Amino acid sequence: MSNRTLSIDDRTYDYLCDVSVNEPDLLRQLREETAQLEYAVMQISPEQGQFMSLLIKMMGAKRALEIGTFTGYSSICVAGAMAEDGELICCDISPQWTAVAEKYWALAGLDNKINLYSQPAEKTLQMLIDDGAEKTFDFIFIDADKQNYIKYYEMALRLLRKGGMIAVDNTLWSGAVADPDNTEPGTRAIRRFNEMVRDDNRVTKSLVTIGDGLTLILKEFD
Repeated sequence: MSNRTLSIDDRTYDYLCDVSVNEPDLLRQLREETAQLEYAVMQISPEQGQFMSLLIKMMGAKRALEIGTFTGYSSICVAGAMAEDGELICCDISPQWTAVAEKYWALAGLDNKINLYSQPAEKTLQMLIDDGAEKTFDFIFIDADKQNYIKYYEMALRLLRKGGMIAVDNTLWSGAVADPDNTEPGTRAIRRFNEMVRDDNRVTKSLVTIGDGLTLILKEFD
C-alpha cells in the first residue's frame, strides 16, 4: 500500500511494460525509426499511447483533434481506437516528421480516418471555429510548442463538446517545473499552463504521472 505515487526505477518500468503494454509491431517499428531522428525525445512512450487508446475507447470518441503530430505514434493510437467512421484532424508544420507519420498511417490502414493540416495549429483551430466546428470534438490532444499551450487550450475548449476531454502532454517536463531555479522558456511556459489549469473552475482536471506528465481535462460547460 502507498499513500503517494510510486517512483518508477528502470526495473519497475520494465516490469510495467512487460505486464501491461501490448505494443503492435507497427508501432514498435515507428518508434525505432523515430529514435534515429534528432528530436526523437518528442515521441510519446508506448504505455502513454496505450493509455490514450483506452481513453478513446472508454469515451466512444468519434471526432478527435491532435495539436502536434510529430511522426504519428500518438495519432495511430488515437485513430486506431476510434470506430470506422471516426475522424482525427492532425496539426503539424514539419513535412519531414509528418512524411513518416503518413507512411505509417497508410501501413496501419488509418489514412482514411486522418486529415493532416500542414500549417500553424492556431490557423487550423481558427479555421475550424470559423467553419462552425465549436462543441463538436470529443477528444483533443495537445503536444506542441509549449509557449502556446494556453492559447491552444482556450481554442480547444471552444471546439470541445461538454463532457469531452483534453489531454495535454509534457506537463511534468522531466521534473524541471518543480525546480524554482529552472527559468528556461519552455519550463516557465508549462508552469504558467499548469497553474492556469489548476485555477480554472470551468473544468475537472488531473495530472497523471505517465510518460512526461499527462494532464487530463474534462470540459464541464456548454
